Amino acid sequence: MGQFLPTTREEMLERGWEQPDFVYISGDAYVDHPSFGAAIITRTLESRGFKVCFLAQPDWHHLDDFKRFGKPRLGFLISSGNIDSMVNHYSVSKRRRKKDSYSNNGEMNHRPDRAVIVYSQKVREAYKDATILIGGIEASLRRLGHYDYWDDKVRKSILVDADADLLMYGMGENSIVEIAEALDAGIEAKYLTYLDGTVFKTKDLSIIPDDYIMLPSFEAIIKSKKEYAKSFGIQYQNTDHFNAKTLVEPYNGFYIVQNRPNRPLTQIEFDDTYALPYQRTYHPMYDYIPAIEEVRFSLISNRGCFGACNFCALNFHQGRIIQTRSHESLIDEAKVMIQDPDFKGYIHDVGGPTANFRQPSCDKQATHGACPSKQCLWPQPCRNLKVDHSDYLSLLKKLRSLDGVKKVFVRLGIRYDYLMYDQDDTFFKELVKNHISGQLKVAPEHISDQVLDKMGKPHRQLYEKFVDKYQRLNKEMGMNQFLVPYLMSSHPGSDLNSAIELAEYLRDIHHQPEQVQDFYPTPGTLSTAMYYTGLDPRDMSPVYVAKTPKEKAMQRALMQYRNPKNYHLVYEALIQAKRQDLIGFDKKSLIKPKGQYRPLKRRS
Repeated sequence: MGQFLPTTREEMLERGWEQPDFVYISGDAYVDHPSFGAAIITRTLESRGFKVCFLAQPDWHHLDDFKRFGKPRLGFLISSGNIDSMVNHYSVSKRRRKKDSYSNNGEMNHRPDRAVIVYSQKVREAYKDATILIGGIEASLRRLGHYDYWDDKVRKSILVDADADLLMYGMGENSIVEIAEALDAGIEAKYLTYLDGTVFKTKDLSIIPDDYIMLPSFEAIIKSKKEYAKSFGIQYQNTDHFNAKTLVEPYNGFYIVQNRPNRPLTQIEFDDTYALPYQRTYHPMYDYIPAIEEVRFSLISNRGCFGACNFCALNFHQGRIIQTRSHESLIDEAKVMIQDPDFKGYIHDVGGPTANFRQPSCDKQATHGACPSKQCLWPQPCRNLKVDHSDYLSLLKKLRSLDGVKKVFVRLGIRYDYLMYDQDDTFFKELVKNHISGQLKVAPEHISDQVLDKMGKPHRQLYEKFVDKYQRLNKEMGMNQFLVPYLMSSHPGSDLNSAIELAEYLRDIHHQPEQVQDFYPTPGTLSTAMYYTGLDPRDMSPVYVAKTPKEKAMQRALMQYRNPKNYHLVYEALIQAKRQDLIGFDKKSLIKPKGQYRPLKRRS
């Protein structure tokens, strides 16, 4: 049985260490499971012989925790955790959340807002000459000047605000090994300007390749939304290892330089990552970490996504090229899972960002990368798109045949358009018959084509064909499984008429969502750039954006028009859109007229 990494000075000394090589600081509680980025990075370093201590959720009001292990030989590694600290703390309405699934017993207030910046500043205060390396989702998506929804302004690269030496973006296994070995060889962090997947600060552009792209300056993007959109458009086209250029963002007196993204993992490297000696649970210092439940009996089979939804930051973080684990690796992990005393025979999920992507979208991606200016699935599937579910189906069959496994479910992440493009129905039939736990969750997100175009999602017609086929297959197999559509309100491009169109659709299918997700403008997405600028960075065309709390509330209320609490908002929205035809008593009406009620029928 392995061990957790040292979390106290005493545990460090028990291992005979006088000084760690690295101290990893995380905004999450310490969970040693491969679904947690912190666990992957620390175990990767450990596998290469480095001494790593883990500092989870330090008290940022004092310096004591940051001095717990002393100054590490090579550096501090700082991350907000599995989730952006601002998203973790605030709803889209900017209200403080009540629970933090990544903290003990789901308690709030165990990490600061903007955790990466605060932790880095505290380390700099404790050790002025310490090497500080920042990474993870919070740093990755803020690597250049970015619109910040919570401050409602454009902020500098987080590298500047954190006063860190180097930023790692994207998935970090390769980057962290290269950096650690370079530091171990005596190369100072300030000279690590040549590594893929990193961002650094410099005054000297002679050290970078001549074919770099100069972005609009930070001063320009804070003054002009057009310049901001232009900058993001360039970044959007440079997220692929094979064809991205070095990007340079000027500031007064210095530059922030983004090297190209790191290469995708090979399957052997991906397998090796998941074969490391994780404890697969949270540290015994805690009572309970709620986030473990989502991943405890689930398997991650891939990374990356060529679906390219504009409101998702996966392009910016994991890239568009699909990386997969081997069947053998996944089966080995499943066998470990089966030995868990709490395992009841059900593997809850097998997938990743998009569950049914098990290969690159086309043959050329392996050597030439993803097309900078073309999408694989939108607005129509690329003629080079390879649609094949055979490998995924083979994997699911192998998993469900394991001793101790009763069912293997696919809960999330089925890309229904990719499923519909498959000319072979074998997988679809198997999915319906064997791999759905009563309901399948899919993400049409909206029903208005003008909104879907801004989302980068397929048009309504294809979703309706999918629904029909899903229902037909269920009927043929004598099953009664439901579809749960994820829907979003107030995405750029959505006006009241679009929201009403969605409400009418929900009326016609007799569905009222229990929960409604407002569009959340998080860093690193094309949709956020649209939200801030009112422009589509792809072609600089104007985009309608609902920004007032009132209009956002009306769009949200329309999706739940049957709820009496929403009556007045729905009424106001219909009046404003001049859709009084939807106020009445017939079957097409969304609501009844004010102060009027359907008269009761008298008994004869």
